[in-house]
Amino acid sequence: MGMEDFRRIKTTVSLLNYHFVFCPRYRRKIFLNEQVDLCFKKLVQQICEKNVKIVAMETDRDHCHLFLNVPPTYSPADVMVKVKGGTSKILREKFPHLKRMPSLWARSYFVSTAGNVSSQTMKRYVEMQGKR
Repeated sequence: MGMEDFRRIKTTVSLLNYHFVFCPRYRRKIFLNEQVDLCFKKLVQQICEKNVKIVAMETDRDHCHLFLNVPPTYSPADVMVKVKGGTSKILREKFPHLKRMPSLWARSYFVSTAGNVSSQTMKRYVEMQGKR
């Protein structure tokens, strides 16, 4: 873990890496559709571009792994609200078959801190999730 991994904002130095896993409602396999998958990834990049750094992002048939470096002013819940809310609205507008679901994402999600694991190790882990 190098010094470049630390985020510096005015009076704060932080290293907050979160691993998120979340699923579409009813574990629907929405990511099998390549257009949905690509659009989702592009939307997450747009949502995160200002304050959140995407270390790794991988989708599998019915779930998504995000490994994000987040400033200390954002809670994990804040991040999920932005990602799930922002992607749901646009994906459901763009892909009519997703509109039939009462909501795109399940309300629950998994989040953990990376602890002492380096960003590179976590990036490799997330990238391997789609390869199984």
